[in-house]
Amino acid sequence: MSLQPIGVALAGLGFGEKVHLPALQANADLCPVALWHPRQERLDAATAAHGLKGFSDWDALLADPAVEAVIIATPPEPRFALAHQALKAGKHLLLEKPIALHADQARELQRLATARGVSVAVDYEYRAVPLFMQAERLLRAGLIGTPWLVKLDWLMSSRADPSRGWNWYSQASKGGGVIGALGTHAFDMLAWLVGPVASVTALNGVSIRERPDPQGGMAPVDAEDVALIQTRLQWQGSAETLVPAQINLASVARNGRGCWLEIYGSEGSLVLGSANQKDYVHGFELCCSRAGEQPQLIEPDPDLAFATSWSDGRIAPVARIQSLWAESIRSGTPMIPGLTEGVASRLACDQAAQTAAGLA
Repeated sequence: MSLQPIGVALAGLGFGEKVHLPALQANADLCPVALWHPRQERLDAATAAHGLKGFSDWDALLADPAVEAVIIATPPEPRFALAHQALKAGKHLLLEKPIALHADQARELQRLATARGVSVAVDYEYRAVPLFMQAERLLRAGLIGTPWLVKLDWLMSSRADPSRGWNWYSQASKGGGVIGALGTHAFDMLAWLVGPVASVTALNGVSIRERPDPQGGMAPVDAEDVALIQTRLQWQGSAETLVPAQINLASVARNGRGCWLEIYGSEGSLVLGSANQKDYVHGFELCCSRAGEQPQLIEPDPDLAFATSWSDGRIAPVARIQSLWAESIRSGTPMIPGLTEGVASRLACDQAAQTAAGLA
């Protein structure tokens, strides 16, 4: 006898509608049942397009018995309050990141989820990209020995145009800035591939200090668009083996080189990168250089390939995270990546912001 799919509501109609919804629709274990958005006009357009129930009242959505789980893909600021209410209502959650504006909020979500016994996933989708999974597999197998140096350049141009309008991304108090957008991924990625973050210092900058306000005139920007971060990673969790790591983040790098991770070890090196700024699956290459050997391109093992792919490369890894979440809900086993990973990344992001403020 087959199980009924888990009824999922989707909150947030940007990344949520473009990426999470098609991923949900392709998953036999999950079924989209409702949409939530605070603006009725935007909600009405989405419900008409997808044939789903719509809610602008969060309490009403949580009271709907068809809603067993919720994906929260809103901007960062309201995420904590929405997640907190959903957890109190006993709903399973899949959270976009950063999961909250501060580590204390993230820990509170972790405490409440544990008390309610629900599964909470965090959409660290790089953990679900085949070449990243292959890199993790090779590092665990000791292909390059013990890492001696890690360098991550994530240099994007998405906000390099000063005429791009002011919105929440421009405001630090609302979770804007490159640390929340890219740093949360970077810290989780390095903790997964190499080991836990042991310490963080940063130098941040605001390059474009005002942007056009949709209401007219110019509005000030206080969220960082450049972050230069130094950290140390505990190789495979060992506090005795600390690996120096450098992380350079920018959303204003005109013609930036994209995302490039370099790991140099005692027996060789791995380089994983892509210059494709539009798609974080299509375009990546993984290269290994062993001592005394020529660099070699490495393809992912067949078992890591996506069962389904889309023209929008973001959908496949998100669908894989959703599948892991569904399995966690069904089995009652801990979700990885989940709140443990979300709290760790949020702590590192907080440290990056706080140490930079101390240097200002």
